[in-house]
Amino acid sequence: MKTIYKKINLLLVCSILFAGCKSGSEENNEVAATTTQEQEQEKGLKDYYSEYFPVGVAVAPNSFEGKSKELILQHYNSMTPENVMKMGEIHPEQDRYSWEAADKIANFARENDMKMRGHALVWHQQTGDWIFKAEDGGQVSKEELLQRMKNHIDTVVSRYKGTIYAWDVVNEAIADNPEEFLRASEWYEILGEDFIIKAFEYAHQADPEAKLFYNDYNAIIPEKRDRIYKLLKMLVDRDVPIDGVGIQGHWSIFDPSEEELRKAMDMYSSLGLEVQITELDVSLYPWEKERREMREDESDEFTPELQQKQIEKYKMFFEVFRDYKEVMTGLTFWNIADAYSWLDYYPVPGRKNYPLLFDEDYEPKEVYYEVIEFEENED
Repeated sequence: MKTIYKKINLLLVCSILFAGCKSGSEENNEVAATTTQEQEQEKGLKDYYSEYFPVGVAVAPNSFEGKSKELILQHYNSMTPENVMKMGEIHPEQDRYSWEAADKIANFARENDMKMRGHALVWHQQTGDWIFKAEDGGQVSKEELLQRMKNHIDTVVSRYKGTIYAWDVVNEAIADNPEEFLRASEWYEILGEDFIIKAFEYAHQADPEAKLFYNDYNAIIPEKRDRIYKLLKMLVDRDVPIDGVGIQGHWSIFDPSEEELRKAMDMYSSLGLEVQITELDVSLYPWEKERREMREDESDEFTPELQQKQIEKYKMFFEVFRDYKEVMTGLTFWNIADAYSWLDYYPVPGRKNYPLLFDEDYEPKEVYYEVIEFEENED
């Protein structure tokens, strides 16, 4: 694709130099070249991958202005609210919902004919404390917690029925400890594995047409992949209404390997489930979950060497994604451009990261052109 741009620009330069001695056909060629250039500039990721899967992005209510809005409309045909639909944000108190921020994103999706994913109905984090507390201040009973969960899912899913086509119903329920299966959350402590099953059942009842996903990170790492597979197989075997698995895709220039990615895609899709990459970014740093400060000798400069490593990783990921287009039904980047990424603040606050395809000025990086180059090569 970079070659196409260069050829078009050369044609335009020639047209200026020889404007005084052109035939009518040459002038027509110039017009055609200009038109082609404009069409190419208007195309975005969603267009290059239109035969593969929707391409989405995580957004906030303040994303729809200036360069950020322009980039969203050009490159994406799907979106996911980064935070405002999580329970603690949208349902901060038992008898109070906060709709304004979520409604703004939903309205933007409708107005611009974009697909929308809901994130997330049941999660152990960003959940209001009220949901686990009884009126006397003690722990809520199993029956009451199930009813509160049902009320929350009914209310939120029903409000966005027809706008949200897919939900992350349960998020990150698998334990990080390889010796454990399900995470020791309050959901699990009170409800056992029923909290997962019931969440999917309630979501399906609220919107039978919505696609329902289990979503998790480190879903490619073999030891966690196997436990996620175990959970998904259990749900499928019990006829729980689940449609797919969301692989978060918070990866780096270090991992995962192509072999690990393909193996995970094979395992999950073998259950008859759709696969979506729901939170893609490619960090310049290894995953250090417990680290909170930069080292004195550490730099966060985006060097040419790091840039090349990121390009190579992104190219590999997208080659695999294209190979699995029959089972992969969506791809979502986690944030819009390097101007802002959650990785600037976690796990090491203040350490600048550059994990996306667009730079701090919302312009395409070199890696963007490498990701879309396949069209020229595969013809």
